[in-house]
Amino acid sequence: MNVSTTLVYDGSFNGFLTAVFVAFDEKINVADIQKNNQSQNGLFSESETIFTNIEKAKRVWNGIRNKSHNAISNVYFAFLSETESVEMMLYTYIQKLMRTKSGKYLDYSDATVLHIAQLARKVGREKHRMEAFVRFQLTKDNIYFANIEPDFDVLPLISKHFRDRYADQKWLIYDVKRNYGIYYDLDHVEMVSLNLKDIHHNKTVKSNAFAPEEYEYQALWNDYFKSTNIASRINPKLHTQHVPKRYWKYLSEKKEAV
Repeated sequence: MNVSTTLVYDGSFNGFLTAVFVAFDEKINVADIQKNNQSQNGLFSESETIFTNIEKAKRVWNGIRNKSHNAISNVYFAFLSETESVEMMLYTYIQKLMRTKSGKYLDYSDATVLHIAQLARKVGREKHRMEAFVRFQLTKDNIYFANIEPDFDVLPLISKHFRDRYADQKWLIYDVKRNYGIYYDLDHVEMVSLNLKDIHHNKTVKSNAFAPEEYEYQALWNDYFKSTNIASRINPKLHTQHVPKRYWKYLSEKKEAV
């Protein structure tokens, strides 16, 4: 009997790619791939702990990318969706990809291939929303700070956008849902974790954490926002379609609406 094995990894993307490498290299009959803080032993499977190995992860990354640039994007974006059991779906997707002569011709009538592509698109849309909806507030430490609460783990995807756009400012974007952020110190971006007692929404009540002039800028922005609105052309349904209400508490121009 060929016993199946559950591979347990550290939760990182490189850890997942390492697990894929081990599965292929050792020809393991994979029952599941699980994060170490969520692992559960199956009734008829053994478990094996996978230790992240960057070289092994790179080999899998390069193998997927050599097949298809679109596929490597799908794999990374879908992984960041944090969908339940996404690791096993991705493993199946990678297996199918490696069996094809060209990754350009993956069968989108296949349920797994289609589902991964759909997850990747959803994460891509959330990435673009965050790039558009982040509203920085200047702290007394002269750091531009923003909270976000995205549906998916998109911080790794938006880092380059903000580094390129705000290269001359120190900034910190913090994901309050996942309790980590990305901080730019004018030289490089690093991941940070904070012990936030208060979540700083763009409220009408002022916070001592931010510089006094920050609220003056917000007032100017809100006045501009109101002055450019044409009441007769307001379409609430279309507006909420493009700017969903779940983001309003982080938008300074919406502070009076939440």
